[in-house]
Amino acid sequence: MQNRTSVRDIYRKYENGEPLTMLTAYDAPIAAQVDAGGVDMILVGDSAGDNHLGYDDTLPVTMEEALSNTAAVDRATENAMVVGDLPFLSYGASMEESVKNAGRFMKEAGADAVKLETAPHGDTTIDIIARLTELGIPTMGHIGFTPQRMHQIGGAYIQGRGHTSSAALDALVETAERLEEAGVFTIVLETITEETGKVVTEAVDVPTIGIGAGRHVDGQVLVTTDVLGLGGEAFKLSKQYADIDSEIRSAVETYVSEVENGDFPAEENVYDPLDE
Repeated sequence: MQNRTSVRDIYRKYENGEPLTMLTAYDAPIAAQVDAGGVDMILVGDSAGDNHLGYDDTLPVTMEEALSNTAAVDRATENAMVVGDLPFLSYGASMEESVKNAGRFMKEAGADAVKLETAPHGDTTIDIIARLTELGIPTMGHIGFTPQRMHQIGGAYIQGRGHTSSAALDALVETAERLEEAGVFTIVLETITEETGKVVTEAVDVPTIGIGAGRHVDGQVLVTTDVLGLGGEAFKLSKQYADIDSEIRSAVETYVSEVENGDFPAEENVYDPLDE
């Protein structure tokens, strides 16, 4: 069995005041590099929808796609905890279906934990999380901006401001506290005011992982394609650490040029080359 980061390892870092790190991955080659880079957790997010699978957003992602992505990441990861993200409507229709689908991430795809989005005061999801943790499935919460509810919210609005399309700070605090009671081992805080991130973090005794949640949280997560500059657009909450798009384009342009000019394949690329 691979010696991956465990829930106990996450809590050890949290209790020592060490920031936690998480990035997304959706396939084996990227997962291998993200893992080698030293992150604590790899999230196989439903963000694969618009960052890997070519959809407009996360909603079309199916269970089979999510499981396939997670299994690919699992096969390439040695050290980081692998967290599978339950896609839209794979949970919530019934407790039985929710538990079954969460379990598939661990039984079939090799995930070490799962993540579920929770609406403010989201009783249904909180009840599901309580059942999952009772059954031994490590579960990560997710509050603030929840992309699976984008149509209901009306867009990618910053949460915690307490006006139209933005949940109130106290609602997010209460939801985080209830998630802690339900047994989550971490909570993702997405696209919220920095004050909200700080207040929520101070209100719970589980690690908070921010993405657009400011500086007063216990860790950070970003979408790897944003970090790498790979087919994505710049977001205020993110930071681009590389420009892989230009590297790929340059490599392809050079390849096309060499094929057209007869420079590739050269003799060293040929089996049993003929004498010229």
